[in-house]
Amino acid sequence: MIKKVSLAICMLLAVSCAELQQVVNQLPTSTEGVLSNDAIANGLKEALDLGIEKQVSKLTATDGFYKNELVKILLPEDLQKVDKTLRDIGLGSLADEGLKVLNRAAEDAVSEATPIFVNAVKDMSFVDAKNILLGSNDAATSYLETKTNTELYAKFNPVINESFKKVGADKIWSSIITKYNAIPLTNNVNPDLTDYVTEEALAGVYKMIAVEEEEIRTKYSSRTTDVLKKVFALQDKK
Repeated sequence: MIKKVSLAICMLLAVSCAELQQVVNQLPTSTEGVLSNDAIANGLKEALDLGIEKQVSKLTATDGFYKNELVKILLPEDLQKVDKTLRDIGLGSLADEGLKVLNRAAEDAVSEATPIFVNAVKDMSFVDAKNILLGSNDAATSYLETKTNTELYAKFNPVINESFKKVGADKIWSSIITKYNAIPLTNNVNPDLTDYVTEEALAGVYKMIAVEEEEIRTKYSSRTTDVLKKVFALQDKK
């Protein structure tokens, strides 16, 4: 029976049986304390839920993006010349405010991410869990990105557009662009900041989940529950 189960797992995951067997051999075979397929999947789900709760929630706070150097949204390349020019002519405070409101809009939008992530985690199968367990230090994050990127973009984009209005970003950037375009010898700019901030906000969300995932994978002290300790002990021995 064990051989059949191992073979089935190998076929499902499309990786070498030898590699998987190292993990499978760690599973208890008695009827008591068995680390079942469900337990393995639940351990990975718990790790992702922890990343979402601990890291993504930080991004929704004021300055969650703006004062976090890992994810702070900087200006796109075509606006860096705008920023420099404004500072050169004594409008540094306006340039600072323009950068801040982009990050404020991202902070506002991230609250839309949690339920989408929760659904993606709930849908994780045992096969998904095994692939993640045998994968790289950001395998769980990559799984989430694959499952949620399209839906998150669709959610984030209109929220960021509305956030621009709420935090005054639309007026501030209208003023910035107008002032810049009025400067002699400059080329007019008209960037799509909603799309840019949406993409940067998404990148920030996945980066923070990856931070937590790597912590759990590499630091025993970050495995704060029995399930996490048992499941990632298998990963340690693969």
